[in-house]
Amino acid sequence: MANREDVWFMPDEGGPHERTWMAFGASAKIWGKKLLPEVQRNLATIALTIAQYEPVSMVVRPTDLLLAKQLMGSKVELIRCPLDDVWMRDTGPVFVVTEHGDKATVDCNFNGWGEKQEFHQDANVASFVAQRARVRRIRANLVLEGGGIEVDGHGTAIITESCVLNENRNPGVSKAQCERELKRLLGLEKIIWLPGITGQDITDGHTDFYARFARPGVVIAGYDPDPKSFDHAVTTRHLDMLRGATDVEGRTLEVVVLEAPSRVRATFANDDFAAGYINFYVCNGAVIAPEFGDPRTDAAAKRELQRAFPGREVVQINSDGIAAGGGGIHCTTQQEPKV
Repeated sequence: MANREDVWFMPDEGGPHERTWMAFGASAKIWGKKLLPEVQRNLATIALTIAQYEPVSMVVRPTDLLLAKQLMGSKVELIRCPLDDVWMRDTGPVFVVTEHGDKATVDCNFNGWGEKQEFHQDANVASFVAQRARVRRIRANLVLEGGGIEVDGHGTAIITESCVLNENRNPGVSKAQCERELKRLLGLEKIIWLPGITGQDITDGHTDFYARFARPGVVIAGYDPDPKSFDHAVTTRHLDMLRGATDVEGRTLEVVVLEAPSRVRATFANDDFAAGYINFYVCNGAVIAPEFGDPRTDAAAKRELQRAFPGREVVQINSDGIAAGGGGIHCTTQQEPKV
């Protein structure tokens, strides 16, 4: 399906990018006064790291424009935009293309992950980005977020049921109805559904904290070895399911496992801290990934990512402030593909 010139499809994140979109929208109301400066520094570090490999466009709350300029200078394009928060992966659009070279955005109707957080300004970010990118905007008939979607660019997707099939997003919508709409929007032919988990984090278990495609047929998956963690049972089940799954071509998936750190730096550790390596971001020529101060698992994650992405530089950065808010590097970014 995805090879037909007149059909929109979502490319693999590892394909060529025109740019990365981000949002400098952290506030003391959501993040607290202690965490806010660290989150803002983390956003700048992520943006400046990516900017070494491709252009970065950062939408910025007008009152934060001066601070953003101080942190990033002229290396990142700064664009005024009303914002509630920082999660461009979810608030921004999903870019789709055709084989013919057309490009559009899909607006996924962001509703604050089931109205868990103020979202009325962030609900307009997808349309704002589409306008700035000068591309057509397609409105989805579902409520979902980019962090819940993982594709290989060739017709296969991995999606967590806990997000899309959740009454707080799509009440009364069946899995079959979801599949039809996702296939229409993203050029998919096969969806591998993982159960995910509801209620443990604000996203209800986004895919990009559990499984990511390195390339067609190869999936990188997270594993939490701590039996006391709610994610231990979830990640164990996901690994079993992924190892038994096939993609649209009928290939059994090769699963590369990234083990979560056994400890993190104490400065910003809290109950919401998202300590996993799966939330990396693939940009032109590089993989931007987190490190948490655990020498063994930090090194193992870098080693496995280098093997999975042999043509790219793996760059690990400290993003503890973002992690303390329950997110990661991937959550703060959205790729615009080059056509």
